[in-house]
Amino acid sequence: MVDDPILWLAMSFVAMLALIFVEVPIGIAMAIVGVAGVALIIGIDPALSLLAVEPVTAVSSAELAAIPMFLLMGNLATSAGISGDIFRVAQAFLGHRRGGMAMATITGCAGYGAICGSSVATTAAMTRIALPEMEKRNYAGGFAAATIATGGGLGMLIPPSIIMVLYAVLTEQFVLELFAAAIVPGLLSVALYLGVIALVALRNPDSVPATDRVGWRTRAKIAGEGWRAYATILVVVVGIYSGIFTVLEAAAVGVFITFVFWYFSAARGWDELMSVVVESASLTGMMVMMVIGANAMGYLLTLTNAPLEIVGAVEGMGLSPLMVLSLILLMYIVLGMIFDSIAALVLTTPFVFPLIISLGYDPVWWGIINVMIIEIALVTPPIGMNVFIVKALAPHLKLGSIFRALGPFIVANFVWLVLMIAFPQIALWFPEFLAEMR
Repeated sequence: MVDDPILWLAMSFVAMLALIFVEVPIGIAMAIVGVAGVALIIGIDPALSLLAVEPVTAVSSAELAAIPMFLLMGNLATSAGISGDIFRVAQAFLGHRRGGMAMATITGCAGYGAICGSSVATTAAMTRIALPEMEKRNYAGGFAAATIATGGGLGMLIPPSIIMVLYAVLTEQFVLELFAAAIVPGLLSVALYLGVIALVALRNPDSVPATDRVGWRTRAKIAGEGWRAYATILVVVVGIYSGIFTVLEAAAVGVFITFVFWYFSAARGWDELMSVVVESASLTGMMVMMVIGANAMGYLLTLTNAPLEIVGAVEGMGLSPLMVLSLILLMYIVLGMIFDSIAALVLTTPFVFPLIISLGYDPVWWGIINVMIIEIALVTPPIGMNVFIVKALAPHLKLGSIFRALGPFIVANFVWLVLMIAFPQIALWFPEFLAEMR
């Protein structure tokens, strides 16, 4: 029997990666390693009890129950064409500026992210909607794709965010507090991306041409056509932050509203509804399995005292909290080149979260930082999940041109990180304000 907790951690991760390498789903791989490790330490009966306890715990979680609701709301909104409405409104007001179509894309991603809560869904939807419009107006293909890949990350930073719900479940945080903390950082991220586009327009105007100005009468008409998006966002967001709804209730109300909009849209049809439901259910099953696996793995690590050993080892190295934080952020960027955002979060939280807390950092603040660093990884070469989503939907574009155009956006992301680390109140002041108002 191995007595060294750090060796247990290393052996567990090697075993888990070996299972993943032979194409065992990540959640199942974590569960297998967790149960097997517990069996070796305290016996087979307590280990097998995990297979009964953890699934029940996962499916009975009110916070986790919000995930299928938000997924279904986003998929119904996409099918009903609400994502297109958001983009057209942004295009009407920003498109006449040099780089305005790219600005409209970022704004559209933020607006759609407030409905769907998913980076992948936001990236895919905006690639189909915004990329043809930008290419039609002679935008450089690489820059147009880089804008969409970057803006797609806003889908998990702008609340309601599915990955924040997962973080709340894994770390036992209050999901509403995380949503409140994400609002100002999300708007800051949007502002930095718009600034990047403005700078690109100044330095290389030919790559981001201006389009014809739309008259105010036409703008008013297009803005009126976006009422479905406003209604959905207003009801969900105001309902959550005013305390009228819990997060789960708000998600359920959002599903009802988007279903009504879908029912009266041109997309209405039994096959389309089944496609939306099946896609939402399959993604929900994957996420629930990941949570079950993460809890089993976390139980194993707790038994071995690996998190406490890691904390002690780091403290013994004499590194400053900022240095340790920097190393953790670097680790996430590397992991993001290998795993998707949800897998990276689930794999690392059992041992990273205790370390972050031991360093004196706020768990809500870290949740926002954690989401952002994963967002950065989604556009970091050589993988960059969002980049490959755009590439898959637009195979005529070259990866090299997209990654080159991403440079200024990645710099903007690191500026965001520096500001958030230097001024944590950017994230924390609004939750504190809401708490005082109640």
